[in-house]
Amino acid sequence: MIRASAGFFACAWVLCAQPGPPPAELPRFEVAAIKPTPADRQNGSSGITTRLGRLTASNVTLKRCIIGAYGVGPSQIIGGPPWLDTERFEIAAKADQPVGDHALMGMLQTLLAERFQLSVHRETRNMEALVLEVSKNGPKLEKAEGESSTTSGRGRLDAKATNMNLLAQLLSRALSVPVVNGTGLEGSFNFKLEWSPDSDRPVKPGEAPPDTGPSIYTAIQQQLGLRLQSRKSPVEVLVIERAEKPSEN
Repeated sequence: MIRASAGFFACAWVLCAQPGPPPAELPRFEVAAIKPTPADRQNGSSGITTRLGRLTASNVTLKRCIIGAYGVGPSQIIGGPPWLDTERFEIAAKADQPVGDHALMGMLQTLLAERFQLSVHRETRNMEALVLEVSKNGPKLEKAEGESSTTSGRGRLDAKATNMNLLAQLLSRALSVPVVNGTGLEGSFNFKLEWSPDSDRPVKPGEAPPDTGPSIYTAIQQQLGLRLQSRKSPVEVLVIERAEKPSEN
């Protein structure tokens, strides 16, 4: 028979009762304000800009904020309320010190959880996707180090110290279909990508074809030495469990 003294049980209780390490503090903006976009501005330009620890979102939907905060494409967001892609907001937020985009997106996740009551989880689903691969003549990319940054606009992308997973995310946003990184390329790169957003626009009967530059598919192959191949692949999606409209402040 195994006997244990009272002292043993007292010691064991003390050890079990010791509190664990406190949970890590979620990244937060020092100050943040959210308000609805005025009706007379909702047909104007829309976007999110970041600079030196500041984030400004103008005329954006909650869906656009989720795309930026979680690094997913529009087609990778599942569920959500009917107003997810219609109601528009203005967001002005500032960190307590200059930080990069990665840290700002973590703070944006916290802000969406607290102010929009956003709750999500990730799943992997097998679905049609574009797989980013190295073309037969090899990549045309410049190796780089340092803080990652990207500047994008209509038909252009200028990337500094950007890895292939992030490129796949950016292409997924531009094409509105899931893009999976299958390049096998490690590390970060500098590159520029320019294409014509109108190259795939349908031509009406009797209309002359537009004099445009390369499509995004051609530009990726010619300028980056990569290619996009369509096939079914495991794709990570973001499932929205809950979201509510924030109170104005």
